[in-house]
Amino acid sequence: MVGEHQGELVHVLGARPNFVKAAPVIAALAERGARQAVVHTGQHYDRRMSEVFFDELGLPEPDVNLGVGSGSHASQTAALLVGLEEEFIRRSPALVIVYGDVNSTIAAALVAAKLGIPVAHVEAGLRSFDMTMPEEVNRRLTDQLSDLCLVTSPEAVGHLAAEGIPVGRAHFVGNPMIDTLLGNLIRFDTAKVRAEHGLPERYVLATMHRPANVDDPDKAAALVKSLHGVADIAELVIPVHPRGRANLIAAGLDRHDRVRVLDPLGYVDFVAAVRGAAAVVTDSGGIQEETTVLGVPCLTVRPNTERPITITHGTNRLVSLEELVPAARKVLDGERPSGDRVPPLWDGHAGPRIAEVILEYLRA
Repeated sequence: MVGEHQGELVHVLGARPNFVKAAPVIAALAERGARQAVVHTGQHYDRRMSEVFFDELGLPEPDVNLGVGSGSHASQTAALLVGLEEEFIRRSPALVIVYGDVNSTIAAALVAAKLGIPVAHVEAGLRSFDMTMPEEVNRRLTDQLSDLCLVTSPEAVGHLAAEGIPVGRAHFVGNPMIDTLLGNLIRFDTAKVRAEHGLPERYVLATMHRPANVDDPDKAAALVKSLHGVADIAELVIPVHPRGRANLIAAGLDRHDRVRVLDPLGYVDFVAAVRGAAAVVTDSGGIQEETTVLGVPCLTVRPNTERPITITHGTNRLVSLEELVPAARKVLDGERPSGDRVPPLWDGHAGPRIAEVILEYLRA
């Protein structure tokens, strides 16, 4: 019945990064006695990309799993809109909390806004200024629909202001993904991961899944060629995301003696593998942040990043496919990135700050 759910805070989670960001927020709100529910949209439906994170991060079991699965942006978002509308009408939450920039995020924000339910967006204000990226569309629109814009890095506040979002909606709270990272440092056992997966002492870890890199067979082939170039220098370990797997394997990703293709890893094993790597090659946003805090050199195969603070304050560098192999060689020869400071408020206490902002908003 609607009455039993009224006043709840509903967290909408759909993909790996959402779970990592949500865990400290849910824990901090629970400590303060908030009534909460978790809606798992099933956008990431592979256990290794979703359910394993609930087990490893101490997240409460989802109150519902919508099971939308994969599909085109239109079909997936349409299924999300229908499923989330039914759930929000049934629950009548006091606030919907969304995370990051995936399709589940924009769908939840849109449904909530049309039902008159307030929205809090964790990781608001990040911008790549590249509207060809679906994630950029999602994050911009989500911020316009959000009553609370919870910001992870200082420049994001300026982005929100430039887009006409009232300053009172923006709150610089720090990065909850780093709360999860710092809270689990003792569990990231690189030696254990090396033994379990047969990893060499020195390796480059790669993870690639952005549509611009893997969806088109020709681009996937060009990416594989560059990754093979990195493997000529050092062994390359790549847990392959379900997205793009077929194109990467068809392009011959595994046809190199020094390329180790793995299935997706759980959070603890993956970050342990990152921690032990000589360098990371990625197109992911969150890994740019994790490598920054872990001090691991990161080469991001993209023309832009919505996380420039990982370049100015961290270990990240943007590279093209043509630049990847020379850049990897320099890093493996000992060149270190210019960034040498951890970004402000990436201190392990973002979850409690977010909880306080949310509860103060509800009290007001």
